[in-house]
Amino acid sequence: MPEFTTDDLRSVIRATVGVDDSVNLDGEIGDVPFRDLGYDSLAILEIANKIEKEYGVTVPDDMIVDLETPRQLIQYVNKTGAVRS
Repeated sequence: MPEFTTDDLRSVIRATVGVDDSVNLDGEIGDVPFRDLGYDSLAILEIANKIEKEYGVTVPDDMIVDLETPRQLIQYVNKTGAVRS
């Protein structure tokens, strides 16, 4: 099973909610809280919906508040089982 990576998440973010010009999304973002990257819970919900559509992994709405960093979201997707077409 292929691993969901930081690059995969960056692609999802760019396609879904975009990138604030003041944020270096290409830098090391793994442990930076989503709020510090400029994304609120609604943005994370949109990102989670895109992950479900593209990778077949559901991130329940109640998990969104617990997944505070990109690393936590990536680990959740990989633990749950990323599926690529």
